[in-house]
Amino acid sequence: MSAVSSTPAEGDGRSAVSLAELIALRSRVGHVHMAPLSTRAARHGQQSSRLYGRGMDYAESRVYQAGDDVRRLDWRLTARSGRLHTKLFQEDREGCLLILLDTHASMVFGTRQRFKSVQAARSAALAAWYATHAGERVGVLAFGGVDHLLRPQAGPRGALAVCGALAQWDAGPRLERSQALSDVLMRAAQVSHGASRVLLISDGFSCDPAARQRLLDLTRRAAVSVLVVADPLELALAPPGRYPLEHAGERREVLLQSARQRSDFQRTLGTGVRRLAGLASSLGLRSASIDTTADPFDAVSGLIGRPGIPR
Repeated sequence: MSAVSSTPAEGDGRSAVSLAELIALRSRVGHVHMAPLSTRAARHGQQSSRLYGRGMDYAESRVYQAGDDVRRLDWRLTARSGRLHTKLFQEDREGCLLILLDTHASMVFGTRQRFKSVQAARSAALAAWYATHAGERVGVLAFGGVDHLLRPQAGPRGALAVCGALAQWDAGPRLERSQALSDVLMRAAQVSHGASRVLLISDGFSCDPAARQRLLDLTRRAAVSVLVVADPLELALAPPGRYPLEHAGERREVLLQSARQRSDFQRTLGTGVRRLAGLASSLGLRSASIDTTADPFDAVSGLIGRPGIPR
């Protein structure tokens, strides 16, 4: 589904991804630190991070949580406080970011500035540049209209590979199919071995009831964050008026005059956004929502990076 507007040239950054723009986003990142991990999964490599796992150097203690290794209990603090506490240790690892990118037909939609698919690609590219600047590998698993896995790579080559794949997938054919988010998350768990972070970028329309448990399972392997991409009409009431829309080559005009018409329209369009944002919130995951007119820089940096901190 796509909104009717002037038909810009392919790769213009509005209805189609601009590879040049994705590469240029590298200059926005600068020197960054990735946000600290809070996963119990064991990691290996060189980058230092505080993890809820085994390691060599003591970092801190916190109140015991279900599933903690009882061998790591802090008995002194437990005795003083009267509550069970677990020791956390510094653990060396090589970071790896796996981006889950929604490419369903619902993403090829936009009423202002650009399509959701283009905004998602810009966000994914920024995340890739963040990861590689911080010394992490980065890969992408596309699902929906495109089904492809770009395995994680390190350094600028890794980010460039992501940018190239995003532009290629956007310009290429898309399958007319729907993938349940739960199936995608199950596959992500199978291919994410070694990934310390997972960033899901989606409009939420693929979110199904089974996704909750799959997402919870994935958090046991990696630090998961969610970026919900939406059109402005999915987040707020449309002004009264006539809205020409195009879907599968057919053009229709939607009349939105009364408050009820506008409210029903927004509620229907925003179903996926509410569903995915609500799921992320209920699981306590890092999450953010952006529309197609926003600069994704702050949202992406808030989810996986901490800008402005010199390395």
